Amino acid sequence: MLRSSTVLIVVVVTTLTSAQTYKVARTPWGDPDLTGTYVNDNEYATPLERPEPFAGRRREDVKPGEYQARARDQAIAGLAPGPRGPDDWWLSNLDLARRSHPWLIVDPPDGRIPALTPAGKVRASQRVRSGFVGGPFDSPSDLNSLERCITRGVPGSMIPVMYGNSYVIAQSPGVVVITYEIVHEARVIPLDGRPRLNAAIRQHMGDSRGRFDGDTLVVETTSFRAGNNMGGYFRYADENLRLTERFTRVDADTLRYEFTVDDPTVWARPWTAAIYWKKSNGEIYEYACHEGNYSLSGMLSALRAEEAEDAR
Repeated sequence: MLRSSTVLIVVVVTTLTSAQTYKVARTPWGDPDLTGTYVNDNEYATPLERPEPFAGRRREDVKPGEYQARARDQAIAGLAPGPRGPDDWWLSNLDLARRSHPWLIVDPPDGRIPALTPAGKVRASQRVRSGFVGGPFDSPSDLNSLERCITRGVPGSMIPVMYGNSYVIAQSPGVVVITYEIVHEARVIPLDGRPRLNAAIRQHMGDSRGRFDGDTLVVETTSFRAGNNMGGYFRYADENLRLTERFTRVDADTLRYEFTVDDPTVWARPWTAAIYWKKSNGEIYEYACHEGNYSLSGMLSALRAEEAEDAR
């Protein structure tokens, strides 16, 4: 018994020591090396907020067996209702039992999104524009920006969906570029201290500026366009959103991605979520969205035909 305990202690101490002594490689010009292709597919269906069955508990106190066993059923339950292909089409290639945490929010400590302000409540009450809610389809504006092959925005692009959760980080002196598989956007992040764009210039991905804090890449983004993300806004945030992201290599194959959203017109306080990306040897595929996207014209013409039939 003593020998078993001793072996266990040695294994635990070795693991902790390895994690604590990991040193991030450097680029030829001296920055922490974050380059590579990463995926976070298996974190799909990890809820953003703490599920009610875990009320009163911390993330670190919930054992993997408590949330991993039902991961696939929870993923299917979270899909929007309505006609669609078999759920296994989307989930068969994902190993949802490898989710690393029971939920994503790390602050506030209760794992819940802070209370909405009065203005935030007004936004939350407005109709969600998405093909997943079944219309109406009166114009292209009745579909969200992803369905129109425009963008998922940030931090929306960082949160995994059912497929296409690959990211390429490239670095050169004074700049970091993140390429996203979905919509195939390339986000250029200057590190050289240049001034921000004129505040009148608003972009789907905002205006980002980065810097290294030790081994962590810190990116602060402002100047978002209103309604740039799925459903119109990211959790109802608008052009007042200030997004702070942190990218940290925690071992040779893992990157910790953390984001803090701050919009005092929407939430009573800022809040923070974290997710882990894994190094991948796979390719990042072309996201040829509009080349084969007949859904927009199909939905609009189908509703016009239905209305014409009803008018007879």
